[in-house]
Amino acid sequence: MRRNIPSLQGLLCFEAAAKHLSYTFASQELFITQSAVSRQIQQLEQFLGLSLFTRTRHGVELTPAGQQYYKSIKPLLLGIEQSTLDVMSHKGLGGTLKLGVVPTFATRWLLPKLHRFNANHPEITVHLETSTKPFLFNEHIFDAAIYAGTQQQIDHWPGTQTHFLMKEDVVPVCSPQLIQQYFPHAQMVDDFSYDLTDDQLIQLPLLQQTTRHGIWQEWFEMCQIPHPKPYDGQRHELFSMLAVAAHHHMGMALIPQMLIEQELIKKELVIASRRRLEGVRSYYLVHSSQEITPIIQKFVDWIKQELENSSFFDKY
Repeated sequence: MRRNIPSLQGLLCFEAAAKHLSYTFASQELFITQSAVSRQIQQLEQFLGLSLFTRTRHGVELTPAGQQYYKSIKPLLLGIEQSTLDVMSHKGLGGTLKLGVVPTFATRWLLPKLHRFNANHPEITVHLETSTKPFLFNEHIFDAAIYAGTQQQIDHWPGTQTHFLMKEDVVPVCSPQLIQQYFPHAQMVDDFSYDLTDDQLIQLPLLQQTTRHGIWQEWFEMCQIPHPKPYDGQRHELFSMLAVAAHHHMGMALIPQMLIEQELIKKELVIASRRRLEGVRSYYLVHSSQEITPIIQKFVDWIKQELENSSFFDKY
C-alpha cells in the first residue's frame, strides 16, 4: 500500500518557509531558488488538498491548517535529522538515548554519575532534556524519561511502561550558621547532623516548595510536633533552589539527602533532625508501552546498579 507521506523536500521547504514566513529566506536557508521553494509548497498543498499559506504585502502567513501542520511536523523533522546524525556517528553500532529528566535529579544526582555509564557503554550517547511536568512521548522525541511522581500519576500515564527506581524521602536541612544563630550551644550528633528538639525546630524559619504546599505540615504531623505556622516561609519551585536558599541561611528546607550530598560533605548544609518523611512520590524510569529497547534496558540496569551502590548518606 502506498503511504500517505508527502515528499521530504516538500516538507523541508514548508518547514523553512513557515519558520521565516518568507519563501525568500527559506530558499537562502535551503540553498535553492525561491521558485523551487514555491513549487515544492504548491505540490505539498495539492497533496494535502488545502492551503498552508496566504500571501500578504510583506510575505506569507500560515493558515490555521498550516500552523497546525507546522507544529506537528517540526519535531518529527528534527527527530529524523537527529536519528540520521546518530546512526552516522555510531556507524550502526550502539546508538542514542534521548532522556527526559526532572531538573534537580539531573544536575544533582544523574550528571555527576553519568560518566560511569559512558565508560561502561561508550557506544551509547545520552541526550538530556529537563522538565518538571510529565513527559508526553507523543509530543516530545524522547526514548525514556525519569520522573518523580505519585503512583496515581504513574497509573494514569497512558501508553507507557514504568520501572520503579526509589522513594523520594526528605529530611530537614539548613545551614550550620542558621542553627548557631538561633542555638549557639547546639552540638552536632555526627559529622552531618544535629538532633534539634521539637521546641528548637519550630523556631527556625521554613522554606517551602511551591509544588508541595503541605510538605512541612506532613513532616510535623509525622513527628507529632504542633507547629503554629507550618505553611509560612519563602516558596521555591525546585529542590535545587531550596538548597541554595538554605545554604544562604534563609531557612530550613525538606530535601532528599541524595540531592545534597556535596553540600553535606562541604558542611554548607547540615541535617537538623534525622527524622525523615517517606514521600508519596517516587522516581520512575518511564518509556512508551512498546517493547523495551536494548539501549533503554542497559540504562535501566546501570541506574539500578548505581542505586544499589548509593552513598552512605542514604543509609542515615
